[in-house]
Amino acid sequence: MGLFITFEGPEGSGKTTQMHLLAQYLQARGYDPLITREPGGTRIGDRVRAILLDPIHEEMGAPTEFLLFSAARAQHVQELIAPHLAQGGIVLCDRFADSSLAYQGYGYELDLEAVRSITEFATGGLVPDVSFYLDLPVETGLRRKVGGHGDDWNRMEQKGVDYHQRVRAGYLAMTSQDPDRWVVIDATASVSEIQVAIRRAIEGRGLLPSGRRVG
Repeated sequence: MGLFITFEGPEGSGKTTQMHLLAQYLQARGYDPLITREPGGTRIGDRVRAILLDPIHEEMGAPTEFLLFSAARAQHVQELIAPHLAQGGIVLCDRFADSSLAYQGYGYELDLEAVRSITEFATGGLVPDVSFYLDLPVETGLRRKVGGHGDDWNRMEQKGVDYHQRVRAGYLAMTSQDPDRWVVIDATASVSEIQVAIRRAIEGRGLLPSGRRVG
């Protein structure tokens, strides 16, 4: 099997930037990581993503939202992630199943066991080897989003502060429950400082194959 690394965090945490910086670091060392995201990653997943994030869909219920995320995730794992890992490749993913636990489970207060059960079915039980959680206060993250793209917010970002507080609390609960998998990083640090911490965690855990390997 290959190496599956995911990046999680609240809105404005900078996880996407950090994922791409790690990809550049790995490429410089001779690796060829697959870079992907959720929701999306496949043709079907991108169609589902458009529905999920469009602010026009105000009437979408929490169970519907979760099941749409799960459907996109099932296709993502089957079509893209699992085959790449089976070939011994490295996968870097911007959000994965933990996002559903945080956003739909803790955020909406859906039944966590039901969310976990459906997620396990959708992913075939696939769990990342390491997950980076970039943590920062909710208000800080939302201010960053405002500064980043003005009024062009997607449907998830437009939810209230209380909702995003529950999401953050959910992430912190998950990281405390599985400290061997999670690496918690202070996202209020500089971009370069965060990237150094991520690289040190990867190297310190001995996760990368020895030598220079493409895949």
